[in-house]
Amino acid sequence: MNTLQQSSHATVAIIGTGFGGLCMAIQLKKAGIKSFIIFEKTDQIGGTWRDNTYPGAACDVPSHLYSFSFESKHDWTRKYSEQKEIFDYLQHCAQKYEILPHIRFNTEVENVTFDENLGLWQFSSTRGEEFSAKVFVSACGQLNRPAYPKIPGLDDFQGVQFHSARWNHKYDLTQKRVAVIGTGASAIQFVPQVAKKVKELTLFQRTPAWVVSKPDRAYLPIEKTLFKIPLLQKLHRGQIYWWNEIRFLSFQQNSLPNKLFQWVAERHIEENIKDPQLRATLTPKDPLGCKRILISNDYLASLTQSNVKVVTDDISEVEPDGVMSSKGNFYPVDAIIYGTGFQSTDFLAPIKIHGRNGQELNQAWREGAEAYLGITVTGFPNLFILYGPNTNLGHNSIIY
Repeated sequence: MNTLQQSSHATVAIIGTGFGGLCMAIQLKKAGIKSFIIFEKTDQIGGTWRDNTYPGAACDVPSHLYSFSFESKHDWTRKYSEQKEIFDYLQHCAQKYEILPHIRFNTEVENVTFDENLGLWQFSSTRGEEFSAKVFVSACGQLNRPAYPKIPGLDDFQGVQFHSARWNHKYDLTQKRVAVIGTGASAIQFVPQVAKKVKELTLFQRTPAWVVSKPDRAYLPIEKTLFKIPLLQKLHRGQIYWWNEIRFLSFQQNSLPNKLFQWVAERHIEENIKDPQLRATLTPKDPLGCKRILISNDYLASLTQSNVKVVTDDISEVEPDGVMSSKGNFYPVDAIIYGTGFQSTDFLAPIKIHGRNGQELNQAWREGAEAYLGITVTGFPNLFILYGPNTNLGHNSIIY
């Protein structure tokens, strides 16, 4: 452990080593600020791209947009990168800009309190360690705490169960009977992969999402060579960005672009689902754009396999050897996989943060989380939140 990692005080303290935390650290170094420390609760950097290693894990933002503007990568393998390549990119950035010496690994921050007399933020970890900093930057992200359904009987299930963000790679799914709960952005990626291996896959869907085709392919060698020319890569990156910006028009309900985009999505369903009953089950009732639009070339087709069953009944309870629906149908399973997303609205949980006059952040946000420009909160001096309230995008790259 070097001097930076041993220090109990720094000018800036950052929590998290995903895209946000690493970008903040790199920009601090570029600004000549070297007195900063980063707290990372695990033994590796990477955030979302460290945690999500499920089969088929990939990004739904084009590769050339899902990278730092100051650290371009000309040799992305595909138009939409898979998990490992993004994780390797983050490792590369941390090493190139010498961020690793600033990171305290295996350090989970539990409490952060603003000391008004000293004008400092005081940090304490789950191991009882204490630190202080003038500036506190939260780069925890919104997709780091898995959300589990509250279903009676989960603790009594005798099979294997795990969340997609905590994938159990030691468990062999071959010829198993598997239940998948949830049909969000992660599920549409791992369901096709799981369906290839299992004996039976029962997919419990609450509401269907709009799924459109994914314009993905491998980049040609000649394209990777041309992207070595900075101007050409910049033009390519800009072209993708502005196309996505224009596409935002299709989110305006009842507009012509919205109707055209929904027509395209409906054709995608019709092309992949020939059975009228299943097609109706997988066609959303809400207008396109009300919820996150998902992209996949194999999800819908995988649901037509003979070993896959889509169930729209509510789950009444989980029994030791299977799942019982609200209509009294029992589905025996060996494993349950949760594709139920994340606790995305609890921005800094489970960290307890107290600002001026001892006010807790959760109390300040009791009527809803809000922050100036999504970054700063009244009563919490020198606290800066990356990827804070109301900063999500549904059509473009937040990293661009």
